[in-house]
Amino acid sequence: MTNGFELTAERHIPEINSQAKLYRHRATGARLLSIGNDDENKVFGITFRTPPASSNGIAHIMEHSVLCGSRRYPVKEPFIELAKGSLKTFLNAFTYPDKTCYPVASQNLQDFYNLIDVYLDAVFYPRMTEHTLQQEGWHYEAAGAASPLTYRGVVFNEMKGVYSSPDELLTERSRRSLFPDTLYGLDSGGDPAVIPDLNYAEFKAFHETYYHPSNAYIFFYGDDPEPDRLRRLDEWLAAFQRKEVQSQVALQASFSRPRQLTVPYDSGDSPQAKGHVTVNWLLPEGAEIERTLGLSILSHILIATPASPLRKALIDSGLGEEVVGGVEEQLRQTAFSAGLKGVQPDNVAKVETLILDTLARLVKDGLDPNTVAASLNTVEFRLREQNTGRFPRGLALMLAALSTWLYDGDPIAALAFEQPLGAIKARTAAGRYFESLLKEHLLDNPHRTTVSLLPDPEEGRRRAAAEQERLQRTRAAWSAAEWQRVIDDCAELKRRQDIPDSPEALATIPVLKLSDLDRRIKTIPSEALHFDGTPILHHDLFTNGIVYLDLGFDLHALPQDLLPYAGLFGRLLTRMGTEREDFVQLTQRIGRETGGIRATTLTSSVTDSDQAVAYLFVRGKATAPQSAALLDILRDILLTVRLDNRERFKQIVLEQKAGLEAGLIPGGSGVVNQRLRARFTTAAWAAEQMSGVSQLFFLRSLLETIERDWEAVLSNLEAVRRQLVNRSIGLANVTLDAAHWAAFRPQLESFLAALPAATITPAAWQPQFVSRFEGLTIPAQVNYVGKGAPLYRLGYQLHGSAPVINNYLSAAWLWEKVRVQGGAYGGFSQFDRRSGVFTYLSYRDPNVLATLDNFDAAATFLRELELSEAELNKAIIGAIGELDAYQLPDAKGFTSLIRYLTGDTDESRQQFRDEVLSTTAKDFQSFGEVLAAVKEKGEVVVLGAQEAINRANAERGNWLEVTKVL
Repeated sequence: MTNGFELTAERHIPEINSQAKLYRHRATGARLLSIGNDDENKVFGITFRTPPASSNGIAHIMEHSVLCGSRRYPVKEPFIELAKGSLKTFLNAFTYPDKTCYPVASQNLQDFYNLIDVYLDAVFYPRMTEHTLQQEGWHYEAAGAASPLTYRGVVFNEMKGVYSSPDELLTERSRRSLFPDTLYGLDSGGDPAVIPDLNYAEFKAFHETYYHPSNAYIFFYGDDPEPDRLRRLDEWLAAFQRKEVQSQVALQASFSRPRQLTVPYDSGDSPQAKGHVTVNWLLPEGAEIERTLGLSILSHILIATPASPLRKALIDSGLGEEVVGGVEEQLRQTAFSAGLKGVQPDNVAKVETLILDTLARLVKDGLDPNTVAASLNTVEFRLREQNTGRFPRGLALMLAALSTWLYDGDPIAALAFEQPLGAIKARTAAGRYFESLLKEHLLDNPHRTTVSLLPDPEEGRRRAAAEQERLQRTRAAWSAAEWQRVIDDCAELKRRQDIPDSPEALATIPVLKLSDLDRRIKTIPSEALHFDGTPILHHDLFTNGIVYLDLGFDLHALPQDLLPYAGLFGRLLTRMGTEREDFVQLTQRIGRETGGIRATTLTSSVTDSDQAVAYLFVRGKATAPQSAALLDILRDILLTVRLDNRERFKQIVLEQKAGLEAGLIPGGSGVVNQRLRARFTTAAWAAEQMSGVSQLFFLRSLLETIERDWEAVLSNLEAVRRQLVNRSIGLANVTLDAAHWAAFRPQLESFLAALPAATITPAAWQPQFVSRFEGLTIPAQVNYVGKGAPLYRLGYQLHGSAPVINNYLSAAWLWEKVRVQGGAYGGFSQFDRRSGVFTYLSYRDPNVLATLDNFDAAATFLRELELSEAELNKAIIGAIGELDAYQLPDAKGFTSLIRYLTGDTDESRQQFRDEVLSTTAKDFQSFGEVLAAVKEKGEVVVLGAQEAINRANAERGNWLEVTKVL
């Protein structure tokens, strides 16, 4: 036994180049999975099984509340204090239907230990008062005797946003339909209609029951010393004794026959609103790794790509606009869903019939071997690459381990894929493996539900009316003393929120010293070459033998009227087929022979210039032996893509439109931010044309034009190809180690030589920067509020203090005023140092005008701020953490490319870093003067409910120009 822990299992996992050890804490029974390797991005997480008994959101509210002060760290928001001054690469928490996870990550060892200490104290010793529940969960809001009674709370408003999104509602109800008799049949996030049922006694008891080491699953990953892991944990766990915690997740009994469920959603007053349908199956427990992986690959075969037979059948049917579904692997029993969005209500029943008929045909006729091979290669490539983007690899592995570990299975087995993958390959070679899975677990499985989400213009009003009726009943039942007590409670909550943390309390939060920071920038190896006038950038980085290739084409080759086609054209390259392959065959080929090909647009202002960078990038990756095949495919799609299939093109436009519409509510602050920034710079204007609200309006108009004048549309598409696919306006960006680069370079040069080369005169874009205050209406119960301005035009000179101040402003004033006191799920600001555009933003916000007032008051807050040296140092550390964000090799290569295009040199970056490190309190006050100009000259965009925007207009004299978006 070591430091109170017993080693129960140990295994080397070559797939992730790690040594995994499973421990049990002798005294408490706490479980520990310790994974050691050379990854500097260290991860820690503690997870508890947290089964809810109703849909009152208790587990979700608890997740928020334990991070609101603890025994050792008696500040109001330890979470946000950490965020201000940490080199963290991850800091958050998640609530799932059956568990709550508290993970952190950092590349700096002392910072990593600091994060762990604060999180462990938070989960085991939170200072949860009734006021914590009121702030984070819900409370009655009443300012005075004559004021209306309302509900307010962070999670309450967050979940109003969730229930306003048809996509999120469909996912939630589809899952719940399969599990009516278990905790998965509840909403662990919280139904806004049920959240007010939660009381403090139940809330406190929930923590006492489940937040105990005996119910804990603890995870370490990375290059930190393992003996220190055990020693530090034992110091925390030694104060506890083992106890029995009844938190097991029960199995759902199988249905004897399929079931149907119809759910209304708030469609507002849109007559074009359509329905959404999913057909859902309950699958076996996830503990059997080979079967679970097989079902995951089957899901990819059926619906993940344009060549997938179930996806193709659904899209070709014309019954809907976009396919939804996939496999759910984070629950004890896995599940699979497939369906359509954008279905006419009278076609809803046809979707289920089509899905079942298609599955029956696939079992009878067999799956296309090319599709199976493509999916197998794609899934295997992902498993081997372990590319999780900015999401730490260790955290992804923790969640994978929990998929078995939480249900008393083997967590190490969940991380080792070679054996089950090899077995699946052998079964596939033997014949009809995936057909047998399909037949047993889908076609012949009676545990099936069909969920129809139908538009209802009255649903939003019904929910609002039910809420008001409940409030009125409550108010009518109160005595005068009870009413006064509510008013007093609101005042007391606000008083507590207004009281700043004492310097003594803030000093308890562990922070690094400035001397712990590296004063030098992190550089990325980059060599600039040319082939016959085409720039080639090479980044000599270890990629485990994977070629990452980015081909870029300057969008300034397109005239202004064709720019909205650019992003769409990128999708067409891999989804329309070529002269020798239809889109199914092309998709199969990409899946079999590469790690994937996708297109994306990049726009940015140029440092110290009014110019805009705007490129279409085609990004591909493959193992080094597959590199020739990757280039062959890229050559085919760029030179021979077929654009003349009207029906296929229409399907793609419908999918793109549906995707943008679905993203409006969950991504509302991003929509507002993009819309605001489009008023100030050409780069942001171009981005909004290709991916914002303007793009959504363009796609809707384009669908009409396809029917009315297809030849004109086809002519535009051909013009885009003709002007964009041109080596003279192109560049290539390669991330690959030197040894493999030597072999790949001549292949790349040969590929470039085959592309057309013609002189192009850049188009003179003349965007119309219309200055106006705008209200964009959607059927939602929450709002997204933004205000912004171009600071350079207001006289501001860029200084490295800007990110320090911006991060502090978001974590201090905006967090406190917009989220904590205002009840929004988020409030923050963003500053783009290349363009100089500054924006304030809120997320899932019950307010409009009050939030704008808080935005405007930020200038005074900074001008009057008396910042201690400790708080200043914390803000500087947090800014350095953002500058040094952890990146995987492909992301490093692309970041270097962006710096090359925007003129962001290592010398200018070093100067900026020096300025960050030398930020003073006076810089904060000076920035406040700049923000005072934003208060006066900034522009406003609000995305939200028609009623909320109408109220704001009524109070401010119709100052918002209203546009209906949904």
